Amino acid sequence: MNITLIGFRGTGKTSIARLLAERLGKKLISTDDEISKKTKMNPASFVKKHSLDKLREIESDVIEHVSDFDECVFDTGSSIVMRNENIINLKKNSLIVMLTADISTIKNRLKRGKMPSGPMDYFDEIKGVFYEHEARCKRAADYAIDTSRLNPEEACDLITHYLQMEMQ
Repeated sequence: MNITLIGFRGTGKTSIARLLAERLGKKLISTDDEISKKTKMNPASFVKKHSLDKLREIESDVIEHVSDFDECVFDTGSSIVMRNENIINLKKNSLIVMLTADISTIKNRLKRGKMPSGPMDYFDEIKGVFYEHEARCKRAADYAIDTSRLNPEEACDLITHYLQMEMQ
């Protein structure tokens, strides 16, 4: 069984995915890295040159491909939930965990991180789709974890617990 982490940027998907894959001895797959390999560009550059719709097409191809894998941890891009086909493909063999955080936590994490755009640019970008995205994540997720006051180790503990519950 795979574990797929979904949620907004700044919720801890990448940090938690790395730790979780190492802890469980599973292969780590970043869908953004897979898109970059396929397009020879990072997703943000690809969108600037082509379009968001074209990126979502490629993202769906990547999701369809990796959903056949087993024993992986998927660190996904935020937009995968915007297409139902991605969730359908991932649900075949994946426990889907939504990571959330409050807005101030996300802003602080984005300020510290190496995001392609700054926190204010990011929030300007998402204002219009924030609630739709969150609703789609909630519908897709088997479990949700608020990482606002958790460190990555604590979040991994919860995910491991959920995985054990699913395996019973």
